[in-house]
Amino acid sequence: MRALVQRVSQASVVIAGETVGEIGRGFLVLLGVTHGDGEAQAVWLARKVAGLRVFDDAAGKMNLALADVGGAVLVVSQFTLYADLRRGRRPSFTDAARPEQAEPLCRRFSAALAGDGLTVASGVFGALMAVHLVNDGPVTLWLDTAELDA
Repeated sequence: MRALVQRVSQASVVIAGETVGEIGRGFLVLLGVTHGDGEAQAVWLARKVAGLRVFDDAAGKMNLALADVGGAVLVVSQFTLYADLRRGRRPSFTDAARPEQAEPLCRRFSAALAGDGLTVASGVFGALMAVHLVNDGPVTLWLDTAELDA
């Protein structure tokens, strides 16, 4: 699994003019799933995201995690994180998992975050979504379970 994590002061997902998920301070997580992923990767990645210490403490140092600042998470499935752009100009998405595998793992990722006591909102899997965010910092981080350090 891959996650592009953006620290935000606010973020929302709109589908057909209706807001389906929104948060204030926290993380917008764009989440991609590949073929070999399973529950272990979803849980590991959720714990990693929940524990990221990228919010400023009283001294102005990135030392606080989501729970420390009362932050929330907006999770948006993003199969294009597995785009292969090595050849040609049109991306190949063969490394992205099929929806029947990816959707339950996206839900498991969100459930693991919620199980850690975090507020979690999400987009709608497979929908055409407009994602709005105010990037805070900006702070943008790339996590990939292929680089597990568990």
